[in-house]
Amino acid sequence: MVLSRAVSQSDVSVHSTFASRYVRTSLPRFTMPDNSIPKEAAYQIINDELMLDGNPRLNLASFVTTWMEPECDKLIMSSINKNYVDMDEYPVTTELQNRCVNMIAHLFNAPLGESEAAVGVGTVGSSEAIMLAGLAFKRKWQNRRRAQGLPVDKPNIVTGANVQVCWEKFARYFEVELKEVKLREGYYVMDPEKAVELVDENTICVAAILGSTLNGEFEDVKLLNDLLVKKNEETGWDTPIHVDAASGGFIAPFLYPELEWDFRLPLVKSINVSGHKYGLVYAGIGWVVWRSKDDLPDELIFHINYLGADQPTFTLNFSKAKSLLSTTN
Repeated sequence: MVLSRAVSQSDVSVHSTFASRYVRTSLPRFTMPDNSIPKEAAYQIINDELMLDGNPRLNLASFVTTWMEPECDKLIMSSINKNYVDMDEYPVTTELQNRCVNMIAHLFNAPLGESEAAVGVGTVGSSEAIMLAGLAFKRKWQNRRRAQGLPVDKPNIVTGANVQVCWEKFARYFEVELKEVKLREGYYVMDPEKAVELVDENTICVAAILGSTLNGEFEDVKLLNDLLVKKNEETGWDTPIHVDAASGGFIAPFLYPELEWDFRLPLVKSINVSGHKYGLVYAGIGWVVWRSKDDLPDELIFHINYLGADQPTFTLNFSKAKSLLSTTN
């Protein structure tokens, strides 16, 4: 749904400047035309309108990849007609996803056994990945509270005020109170000490950012983990950490391999990362990986069989083109 307005509402027609009989007259902009036009004419009209968009190669504002190698473009076009969700019909696509999930889990130092498969899924981007991770934390918290005979009506999540809007969306869409650590002059990321002060028995997790949207800075996940371990011991709570590594997940392991921010820290239970930022893939691909199977409640995984054999699925959407997945392996 597009909420912005690109043209005046009074401009109700699409105009063109060509002599073809099909494009000599204007076409309605917001209603279906009475008659069809040839595909060549439709292409020309739309293509000319798109020329008014910006040049992606000059776009430094949206911090997503705007160029890939020609071989990647070929892979995208060869698989754009394959539905990512139909695992029986496209088993190699499922295999590619599983390879990527395992590569990322090992990159983030997940404590996996020699033959143990990683737990994770490809998503449309980090926004969907964060929604899935947040739902897992909320359900784990609810299950734990219900087992203790405690109320589950006031979940909250602790973040810095510098989080990306997807965290606000998660909180509002899924009815979780967002407790934000305010920023201060000269310190533009979440302060771990102040974050832990906001944690209470209703906190489903603390979200740390590895690559702030505001300035790219990494938050101190190690200090947050240590402070939260101490508070959990003192209170008997079991508050975990999620790391939003949308921007930094494919940078830190290579440039700062000694930095402890990932599954090396015991309270980090899930991590999301965007392929389309510094994973060098066009926009539309992200990932979320969990520390272990125990961190993803089984009741959030749906099993379908109307496309063939039993297929487990944990996503917010269903159908999706396979094209970008094929370029990330």
